[in-house]
Amino acid sequence: MFLDITQQRNPKLIEASLELHQQGAISPNTYVLDLDTIKSNATLLAREAKKQDIELLFMSKQFGRNPLVAKAIVEAGIEKAVAVDPWEALTLNKNGIKIGHVGHLVQLPKRMIPKILNIEPDFITVFSYENAKNVSDAAKLVGRIQKIFLRIANIGDFIYNGQEGGFTLHQLQEEVKKLEELDGIVIAGLTSFPCILIQNDTPAVTQNVKSMQLAKELLQQRGHQHLQMNMPSATSVSTIQLLKENGATQGEPGHALTGTTPLHAIQHLEERPAMTYVSEVSHFYQDRAFVFGGGFYPRSHMQNAFVGKNINSLKKVPIIVNDPSNIDYYGTLNTRDVKIGDTAIFAFRTQIFVTHAQIAIVKNLSTKPELLGIYDATGNLVN
Repeated sequence: MFLDITQQRNPKLIEASLELHQQGAISPNTYVLDLDTIKSNATLLAREAKKQDIELLFMSKQFGRNPLVAKAIVEAGIEKAVAVDPWEALTLNKNGIKIGHVGHLVQLPKRMIPKILNIEPDFITVFSYENAKNVSDAAKLVGRIQKIFLRIANIGDFIYNGQEGGFTLHQLQEEVKKLEELDGIVIAGLTSFPCILIQNDTPAVTQNVKSMQLAKELLQQRGHQHLQMNMPSATSVSTIQLLKENGATQGEPGHALTGTTPLHAIQHLEERPAMTYVSEVSHFYQDRAFVFGGGFYPRSHMQNAFVGKNINSLKKVPIIVNDPSNIDYYGTLNTRDVKIGDTAIFAFRTQIFVTHAQIAIVKNLSTKPELLGIYDATGNLVN
C-alpha cells in the first residue's frame, strides 16, 4: 500500500531496512521505524493543531506502544497519549508517558479501574451508566473526581464490527440525570469513532459527528459547559482543519505519525512514510515464493514487495494477500524469480500491537544509520 510512496519520499528507510537484514542485525518479521521522520511528522502535527486550537493525544498501538517513539513524539510537542485499552495505558505510564485519554475503544475492566486512576488520566470514556458508576465508585475511594467522556453511538452511526457500544441519543436522554448524580465523576465531553473516513480519496466526517453535536446540545441545555469534543480517526495535518470546522476540540493522530493513513498512500502530504516491514524468502512451493510472517495485518491492502540482496538489485514483485482466517506463518510472493535468503521489504497499513512482530528503531538514516534497539510488539526491549 505504501511501498511506492516510501521509495519516493523515504528511500533511505528502504535501504537501511535491507542492509540491517542482510547484515543479520534484524531478523525477518521485523518492522523498521524511522525515529527522525516520526518526530518530524509529530512536529508538523503539533504545529497545525496549535494553529487550529485543537489538543492532540497520540495513539501508540499502531507502532507497538514503543517507548522510544512515544518519547520522541512528546519531545516534538504532543505531550500526552491516548490509550486504546488499559494495558496500553499502564505500559505507556511505566515509560513516563502521560495519559490524556483511556477507555475508548476498550472499556476499563472493573477491577482495573483503581490502577488506571492511579496513573491520573485526564479523561476516561464510558459506554454506559454502569461503566460510569464503576469509575465514580473507584474515584471516590481515592478522593478523586474523574473527568469522563460519554461515547456516542446513535442508531445509524458508523460503527465497526467488534467495536459496538455507547450511548444512543435516546439512552442519553433517559440516563443523563443518573449520570449527573454520580459524585465521583464529571461529564467533561463526548467522543465517537470513526469521526472521519476517507471516501473517494477525500476525508469526510461521518454521521457520528452529527450525533455528537446533538448530544452536546442536549447536555448544554442541562447546564454542561466547556465540553470537549474528542473526534478520533484519520487525524493528520490535512484533516485537522476539517475537525475544527466540525466542532472538534481534540484529535488523536496514530497512522499520521508514521505517514500511513489511506490518504498518504496516494498523496504527498506533510507527513512522510516512516515504517517498513522486513521479511526473508523462506522457500518455494509450486510457482510461488514464501516469506516468513507473523507481522502481517488483514487490512493491510498490500500489493507488492521489494525483494533482493542489495539496493541495486531490488525488484518489485506482486504478492498474494493472506487469508485472514488463517495464521500468517508465511506471506506469499506471486513469483519464483527470487532466491531463498533474499530480503523482502513491505510497506503497508498495520496495527503492530496485534501482531507478534519485532520492532527495530533506527535514526540518522540520512547520515550514519544507527539501530537504537529491538522491541516486541507491546513495547518491551528485546535487544
